[in-house]
Amino acid sequence: MKDIHEVLRRKQAKYAQLSKQIEALQQAAEKLREVAPLLAESDDEESAVLAEVEDNGNSMAARAGLEASGATSAPKPAPRAPRWP
Repeated sequence: MKDIHEVLRRKQAKYAQLSKQIEALQQAAEKLREVAPLLAESDDEESAVLAEVEDNGNSMAARAGLEASGATSAPKPAPRAPRWP
């Protein structure tokens, strides 16, 4: 038969360990809530900047193609904008 005091001690130790883990997870979740909007804003800004770079690159390449050919032939396909890691 198990000693009731030993079982109680083990359960209390397990409870203390789980309480610490729960507290750590709650702190991590709080930090993630603070950072998530910043990451979302950053992604939106990066997408807008990349779209502007691609648009500017395409229009500049088209103008350069027209100027080089004397505007008599179709413009060459624009080179792709570099991708940032």
